[in-house]
Amino acid sequence: MPQLTQKTILTLAAAEEIATAAEAEAKKNGWNVSIAIVDESGRLMYFRRMDGSTNASVEIALAKAAHSANYRRDTQYHEALLKQGNLVILGLPSTVPLEGGLRLIHEGTVIGAIGVSGVQANEDGVIAKAGADLLSQGSQ
Repeated sequence: MPQLTQKTILTLAAAEEIATAAEAEAKKNGWNVSIAIVDESGRLMYFRRMDGSTNASVEIALAKAAHSANYRRDTQYHEALLKQGNLVILGLPSTVPLEGGLRLIHEGTVIGAIGVSGVQANEDGVIAKAGADLLSQGSQ
């Protein structure tokens, strides 16, 4: 029999808690956003759109989350490369080089990602971090 491994997967309950923590940060600051949580393969697990968020924020939040999961990098990583003049970033498939997409990491492994959109990119990043940090607190 081939050797198999076990892995931790993101659960729907955990995804909802992460989104709730992110939404609490958004509410605290008076920001109306969309929040997407995806699994390790970049597929949607949980989505929350706050009242008053823009129509465009829906697709952008989804794309930021998928970017982080698929590239195993926070979207801010590619944003920084783009700001340094690395225009090749624009040719990478399915990238959104704007802050607001963060990997969800458990014991050093990417198990999903969060994407937030609706305010300035750095503010999206603050909201996403509040959600991602919830996972970090649980694994300490």
